[in-house]
Amino acid sequence: MDHDAFLALLTPRGQKALAEAVELASGDPVVAATRLRRTYDAALTSAALTQAKLRERGRAKFGDDAALMYFTPHGVEQATRREVAEHRARRIALLAARPPAVPASPHEIPSTPQGAPPRPGSRLRVVDVCSGIGGDLVALARAGCEVDAVDTDPLTVSVALANADALGLSDRVTVRTADAASVDPAAYDVLFADPARRTAKGRTFDPNAYSPTWPVILDLLERAPAACLKVAPGIPYEFVPPGAEAEWVSFKGEVKEAAIWTGALSGMAVDAGQAETDAGGRAVPRARIGEAAAGAAEFDRRATLLPEGGTLTPTGAQAPVGPVGRYVYEPDGAAIRAHLVAEVAAMVNGRLADPLIAYITGDDLVDTVWASRYEVNEVMPFSVKKLRAALRARNVGNVTIKKRASAVDIERLRSDLRLSGNISAVVILTRISDRPSVLICTPPELGK
Repeated sequence: MDHDAFLALLTPRGQKALAEAVELASGDPVVAATRLRRTYDAALTSAALTQAKLRERGRAKFGDDAALMYFTPHGVEQATRREVAEHRARRIALLAARPPAVPASPHEIPSTPQGAPPRPGSRLRVVDVCSGIGGDLVALARAGCEVDAVDTDPLTVSVALANADALGLSDRVTVRTADAASVDPAAYDVLFADPARRTAKGRTFDPNAYSPTWPVILDLLERAPAACLKVAPGIPYEFVPPGAEAEWVSFKGEVKEAAIWTGALSGMAVDAGQAETDAGGRAVPRARIGEAAAGAAEFDRRATLLPEGGTLTPTGAQAPVGPVGRYVYEPDGAAIRAHLVAEVAAMVNGRLADPLIAYITGDDLVDTVWASRYEVNEVMPFSVKKLRAALRARNVGNVTIKKRASAVDIERLRSDLRLSGNISAVVILTRISDRPSVLICTPPELGK
């Protein structure tokens, strides 16, 4: 998007062009462009039509605000969903007032953050060093913070400024073109950073390829009295600074992102606890999920569910390992990433069929927002031929296939099964005691 064309879009004439483009956006794009070109030049026509389409895309993340906001293609893709940004902003805003003895909402951290003392009644000063189109600075400003934001791209800065103005937040927000490395985080109460996770080749999952670079980010975190760093949910654990808190956020069952909290905003205490024993005094096998044993991380961990607002932190729970029971529970991805599978297992009185895989099994019928539940109909060693015969015997024609620790290609398996029945089932491909296994389950809506 051309910067000059975007600035023209903010003029009275540009606003009129944009309003017309929004009305025409749902129709034939050629017809829309032709009609606008009768009144406006090519650059303004293109900018208006592009913005109308981006506003429609932005609605999924920003709701009704999208109708007033401005976007860039990369900006709307990387922007934080409004509900997630508001969750973080509420937590950051807690530094401006001493939290009550009992948290007033599930979004509040469980104790007064250590570090900079609370300043009741004051407006928190936040520096946003990677403002993008301004989704996070809007949430921060609405939470009562004063935000000084920077970005290296002049167009993006203009978009962020326009969004603050469109949403009536200009009195709390400044945005300027600058490099993150030029910012002194010690001059603010809180540092917020959402580094770009795109390169010329597309999205990157390597923190070393972030922009600003990882060394710059770490330097900013070290000098900030409190900080929140937005990262991809798949960030390797070794990149989380010791002593920080990592929070994984799931929105409607999908893990959207992770946030690293440092300084005065890292207030969660972790107690890994002692090894549990059974009634006979024997040690219960400890659940180990992924690369590290539960509780072995050198940083604090938290999982959060939105829009419910539930939050889960380590309790010292240790999941036993045992045979597959009547039900299998699939923990929410945020709990898995935060190494809190044992805590979810405790909620459902469950156990792990395999100590390295995050499927929980049990005999009790328990409803929890932290896991999806399926009723187990059959467990067998994995074999396409045997699985096909078992599903056909049950008159299954529609399968939802899930897998963990399985190398099976799901789409190829679906084709190889050649099912034609009228019953639905869930097929879980996993490993039990190092053996490829399959569980045939009843879908949750049918298993109640």
